[in-house]
This record gives sequence, C-alpha cells and structure tokens, in this order.
Amino acid sequence: MPPFRFGVTAGAAGAAGDRASWAATAQRAEGLGYSTLLLPDTRFTPAPLVALAAAAAATTTLHVGTWVLCDPIRNRQQLAWEAGTLHDLFGDRFELGIGAGRPDAAADAEAFGVPFPSAGERVDHLTGTVDVLRSRLPGLPILIAASGPRLLRLAGALADTVAFGWAPTTTADEARPRIEAVRAAAADRPSAPDLATGLVGVGDYVVPYLARSGLGAAGLAARDAIGVVGGSPDAMADQLVGRRDALGLSYVTVPAEAMDAFAPVVERLAGR
Repeated sequence: MPPFRFGVTAGAAGAAGDRASWAATAQRAEGLGYSTLLLPDTRFTPAPLVALAAAAAATTTLHVGTWVLCDPIRNRQQLAWEAGTLHDLFGDRFELGIGAGRPDAAADAEAFGVPFPSAGERVDHLTGTVDVLRSRLPGLPILIAASGPRLLRLAGALADTVAFGWAPTTTADEARPRIEAVRAAAADRPSAPDLATGLVGVGDYVVPYLARSGLGAAGLAARDAIGVVGGSPDAMADQLVGRRDALGLSYVTVPAEAMDAFAPVVERLAGR
C-alpha cells in the first residue's frame, strides 16, 4: 500500500486573508506535518494559482495544489504557461489538480462570461488539456478529479493522483466500483495512481454546507460514510488505515478548520 499523505483544503471565502495570515496558515500546515495546502477554484475563494505561489514562497517543504481547477472555463495554453512558471519556481512542490467542473461551475462560467459546455464536451476538453500539460510539462504532478465513468477511465489512464467526487454519504461499498474502474484503466501503466479522498467531517466538525443541511458528523458516521472520522486520534487513524487496506485511499485531505484537530492523526500516519 502507498504511504499516507495529508492535505489541508482552505475552502472558505476569503481564506487567504492578508499576506501575513496566509503565510501563517501555510507555515502552520507545514509545521503540523501536512504534505499539501490546497485551494478550490471558485469565484468566491482566492484566485488559486496566485495564492498558492504566495504560500509556497512562505514555506520550504510544503506542497501546494489546486483542489481542483475547473478546466472548461480556462484556456489550456495559458494554463500550461502559468503552471509552468509555478513548476519552474517550486518544482514538484506545485501539484496541479484539475477536473471537468463541479455542479456550481456553470454559474462561475456565466459570471466570467465564458461558455460552459455539455458534460461530454467538458471531458473532451479536459483530455486535451492533460495532453498539453503532459507534453509541455512532463514532470508536473497532475491530479484529476473524477466521478462519472468517462472521467474515471481518463483519470486512471493519465493522472498521478485521482480524487473521487462522491457524495458525503458514500460508503465503502458504494465507493468500491469507482475505485475498481480507475484501477482497470490504470492496469497497463507502470505504476498505479495514488487515490485521494476529502474528509467532510473530523470529530464533531463537519463542513458548513452539511451542518446547515442538518447532516452532522454523527449522522454521517451512522451511515458508515467514508468521508468522516471520529473518536480519539488512535481511532481516527485506525479508521483511515482500514479504508486504505480495503480501498487504497492513501491521500486524505481535511478542511482548514479541522487542521489542528486532525494533526495528531497526521503525526501518527504521515509517510507510513
């Protein structure tokens, strides 16, 4: 099994704040042993490539990455140029996460005045973008977010890391077919991609949109959802080890609001 690594997702509006507070967030994540600091790609959150450059400059070993860029609203040649600059500056400390667009991305596209194509067209566009990135930046670590069959096959064939876009209530049994689809697509590769998942609940904390909906950590745990961990740090670590053994999920991200609460788990498992 691949060793564990852990990321922090700063997904709140205004997450970067000013330069000093953003540097402090990055340095805090690095000091606690997290592998990556991640930013989403929405019009309500900091411009990811700009903010990530600042975070990387404020740290020495921390990786930074997008979780994930919305490919269809970006020009792939310009993206390769900007990603290439970050790759030149920070090497493999910059990891590019990219996807075909979350459900709300259509509203972002409208706000930015760019078209938002059909699902099939978005997958085709993403395929072309990854081809350009691989051609121009062969050493760039690429994560692909995937949920549907075509994206799962694409991610399995091309990504260094695959992040699964499943519902917060997803169980191990529900996740397994998607993981198996990625593994099947990667069967002819020299090495399989790492498999990533984002936690939406740590202990009593759940991400705000779930809390507002009334779906708390206890309710998710009662459904055996793999997007939550609970109990003592040892219990949380055991849950993640069990999921890695059963499903291969070795790259785990947590919301920035849970960074400190989850740190004892990172201390127990990172790199192991």
